[in-house]
Amino acid sequence: MTEHTYKLIELTGSSAESSDQAIQNAIAKAAQTVKNMHWFEVLETRGYIENGGVHYWQVTIKVGFRIED
Repeated sequence: MTEHTYKLIELTGSSAESSDQAIQNAIAKAAQTVKNMHWFEVLETRGYIENGGVHYWQVTIKVGFRIED
């Protein structure tokens, strides 16, 4: 088994649709420049309330990616 080294980054994604979509948006944007992403962990979820309903989501995640050899 090969030993790997990983680095963690923190991202905050946003979406008017859902918290899940906010996560997808953050990962998709990071994937444009960050290689070898393997996992994520949700750290914080926030929302914006307007007219008695949820109007916007923000989700902060920690993403682990493998550093290339």
